[in-house]
Amino acid sequence: MNKILLLLIPLALLLAACQKDAKFTTAATDKLEFSVDTLRFDTVFTELGSATRLFKIYNRHNESIKISKISLAGNEHSKFNLNVDGVPGDVHEDVVIYPNDSIYVFGEVTIDPDAPLSASPFFVYDSILFETNGNLQSVTLEAWGQNANYIPSRWDKDSITVYGCNGGEVLWNDPKPYVVYGIVAFDDCTLTLPAGARIYVHGGLSRAVIDENKIVYNSGRLFFGQNGKLNVRGTLDKPVIIQGDRLEEDFQNLDGQWTGIVLSAGSKGNHIEYATIKNSLFGVYVDSAAELTLKNVQIYNTSGAGLFALHANVTGENCLFYNNGSHSVQLGYGGTYNFTYCTLANYGTDAAAISFGNGICDDPLCSTPPRIFPLNISLKNSIIFGSRQDEISISDFTGGGDPLSLNYSLAHCIVRVKDLTSPNQGFPDFFDHCTPCINANTQDALFSSINDDDYHLDTLSIAEGMALPILSILIDLEGTDRDAVNPDIGCFEYKYE
Repeated sequence: MNKILLLLIPLALLLAACQKDAKFTTAATDKLEFSVDTLRFDTVFTELGSATRLFKIYNRHNESIKISKISLAGNEHSKFNLNVDGVPGDVHEDVVIYPNDSIYVFGEVTIDPDAPLSASPFFVYDSILFETNGNLQSVTLEAWGQNANYIPSRWDKDSITVYGCNGGEVLWNDPKPYVVYGIVAFDDCTLTLPAGARIYVHGGLSRAVIDENKIVYNSGRLFFGQNGKLNVRGTLDKPVIIQGDRLEEDFQNLDGQWTGIVLSAGSKGNHIEYATIKNSLFGVYVDSAAELTLKNVQIYNTSGAGLFALHANVTGENCLFYNNGSHSVQLGYGGTYNFTYCTLANYGTDAAAISFGNGICDDPLCSTPPRIFPLNISLKNSIIFGSRQDEISISDFTGGGDPLSLNYSLAHCIVRVKDLTSPNQGFPDFFDHCTPCINANTQDALFSSINDDDYHLDTLSIAEGMALPILSILIDLEGTDRDAVNPDIGCFEYKYE
């Protein structure tokens, strides 16, 4: 009998332990803990291959916990597979972790770095979702999929990298794309982007500590110092693309993905030809006394202005601006500007397509006298149109007292203005400076399809045959020959089938 009791005692203890383990917490406050919040695969794949990483899930509670479901979120470009505590599969249900215990989760990624970008973007990601006691928790999966040049590296999202080369050149001519992280500055270098170069900028918010102060700023920008210079040499067949690094379909038309291109005060000789700049906070910012030439350039899908210049010198030919969250072109504090055969299509925003003025205030209320600098601007054969009644905004900080400080001229242009010419706006003589011009309205045929962002000319467009021939510009943005006698206004010449 005693022997039977001795056998029953450990059995009873074992059953008690099992009952304890079988008691599950259902409290919503009892959550899982993870050894990482992001599982990173830091391998740069140069050929088809896979890598495996792991992390642990902890149950820090005194009762067992049951995870109702573990699954991959299933990003469209997901290349990941799961193994939970030795069991393979991308979906697991009713996974038990005993009190104060843990289990392993293995993640595997398989990458073909030479697949097209649509199938293998630079940044491959997904999430593992955990449903427990009504809570939804997640661990992010990150890997680098495309065989690319990462500048300065993939771990420098919050960095500021300065290139210095004593007036030399940095040439990004590798056939693989370039992916930019953080702020990349060219202090005394010329960055040359040859035909066909593809630049993808990883944007987002970054944090830094300066003089014991924590600051948050927008990362993902190309910066050129006073002695730095940008030289973009795309061609009609091989344009240069500068955009964000999120290539999924949902991000194709999304603005604000990276900051933009900054030409700091005094930067000379900047040239951008046959290029597309898109999906940024702003396209190009040109600071005081800096110089920029734009030829056959498209700037679109920006949160703010497509082109913002302050007291600068800018020339634009055959350029297209659209889907800009603020002004398509914003010019402040004077400067010298010439735009020819350009289209500024400004729809769905409350800002004018173009804004220019001859001064700047040092405080928001302009309570102190503004600083004045002469403005000289010329627009020829260009379209400035959109959904507002006034797509041109002019600011004369002299109050009309110095006509030489506000010199603007528009010729053979299509514009949309209404209140601008009223006496209380201060520019009743606008059409003395805009001649010949067509003041169009929404009933006039102009673009092919605004809803599709197609700013080629409509079959019956009022822009056809109304431009002034310019011998130095014989083709349009797409290489179509312009009519030698009666060319069309805007960046596109109408194609007769």
